[in-house]
Amino acid sequence: MKVAVIGAGWAGCAAAVEATRLGHEVTLFEASRIAGGRARRVMATVAGRPVALDNGQHILIGAYSATLGLMRELGIEEAASLLRLPLTMQFPDGSGLRLPDWPAPLDALGGILAARGWPWRDKASLLKVALGWRLRGFACGPAQSVSDLCQGLAPGAMASLIEPLCVSALNTPPARASGQVFLRVMRDALFAQSGGSNLLLPRVDLGALLPDAALAWLAARGAVQRLGVRVQAIAPQRSGWLVGAEAFDRIILACPPGEAARLADSTGAAGNEQLAWSRLARGLQHEALTTVYLHAGQAGLRQPMLALRASPAEPAQFVFDRAQLGGPAGLLAFVISASTGDSATLTRQVRAQAGRQLGLAGLQPVQTIVEKRATFACTPGLQRPPVQVVPGLLACGDYIAGPYPATLEGAVCSGLEAARGLS
Repeated sequence: MKVAVIGAGWAGCAAAVEATRLGHEVTLFEASRIAGGRARRVMATVAGRPVALDNGQHILIGAYSATLGLMRELGIEEAASLLRLPLTMQFPDGSGLRLPDWPAPLDALGGILAARGWPWRDKASLLKVALGWRLRGFACGPAQSVSDLCQGLAPGAMASLIEPLCVSALNTPPARASGQVFLRVMRDALFAQSGGSNLLLPRVDLGALLPDAALAWLAARGAVQRLGVRVQAIAPQRSGWLVGAEAFDRIILACPPGEAARLADSTGAAGNEQLAWSRLARGLQHEALTTVYLHAGQAGLRQPMLALRASPAEPAQFVFDRAQLGGPAGLLAFVISASTGDSATLTRQVRAQAGRQLGLAGLQPVQTIVEKRATFACTPGLQRPPVQVVPGLLACGDYIAGPYPATLEGAVCSGLEAARGLS
C-alpha cells in the first residue's frame, strides 16, 4: 500500500522503517527540517566551537528491547553509540545505589544491601516494599499513585531511589504518578531480564543515535522524505486518503497529540470514533523537562552520571558529564524532570546547585532548553488514545495507549505497532 507517515520523531521513524520493511510504499512528512521530534539534535557553541547537543538529555535502559532491536536493524552498533553501565543512583558524596553485574533479580538485591550511606532500616523497608510488589505481580489499582505504593517506605529510601527513578522514568512527581505504569517499568527493568536495569548513556547526539540512520535506511529503499513540510489537512476518499492533493491508502499520524487531533479533526468525518479519539488526545496534560548545559572549563565528574539532591531551590535531579560521553571537556548537562519556572531562573538555580553540591564555581551557561510539553503527565487512571483513529487512519507516539510512560521505548513500540496494523 501507499502509506503516509506524518511526523519524523522516534515513533514516526520506527513506523516508516517497519512499514517499508513490510513492503509498503512510504512517504515521510516532517514539519521541521530536523528529524527526531522531542529527542533531536540541537547545535550550540562551546568554547568557540560548534557542538551537537540534544533538546533534552535522554538515557535508555537495557530493557528497551524494541529500540535496541530497531537500532540493530538500522546498522547502529550499540558499543559505539551507547555506554552501558550497571544501574547507578549515586550522589556526589558517593552515597546511593549501584547494582552489581549479577543476574536479575540478584543484582537488585545485592545493590540494595550494599547501598552506601543507607541505614539498615532504609534497606530493610525497601526490600519489604519491593517484595510486596513482586508478590502482587507488580500490579495495583488504577487509582493508586507511586506515593500510595510506597506507604511504609523509609523516607531516606524514598528520597534516594524511588523519587529519582519515578521522575526520570515518568517525568511526573510520585504523588501524581501512575502506580501501574511505574510498577511495569520496575518489573521490566529490575526483575524481568538480566541487564534490563543497565543504563545506556548516548555517546552521540540523539539525531545520530537513531533518526539519521532511519532516514538513510529509508532513502536507500526508495522511501520519500519531505522534511520541512507541515501537513495542513487530510481527507478521506472512497479508496483511501488525501494528504493535500496526494492520494494514499493509509495514514499514520506520528505527530504530537495536539497536532494529531488537529489533523484528525480536519478530515471532516466527525463520527463518534474520531471525536472520542480527538477528545482523549486533546485532554492529555503535559509535563515540562528542562536541560541546563553549563561549561566547567576542564573540570568534570567522577562518573558519567550523578544523582543530585533536588529541592524547589535546587531543581536538577541528575547531572551528566558529556566529556565522558564523547563531548567536549567540561560540558555538563543538568536535567530537571517535571520542571516549572522560566529558563533564566532555572539556569541561575542550577548554577548555584552545582556550586553547593558539586563544588564547581564559575560555570558558564551554554544553553538552557525547556521542553514545555516534553511528556504527557503519567497520572493514575489516565485513559490514552488508541492506535486506530478511524479505519485506515492510525496514530503512534509515546502518548498512545500502552504499558509504558513517555519514553523512547514507548515511542518506538507505538510506531512498530501502528505499522503492523496497516493491513
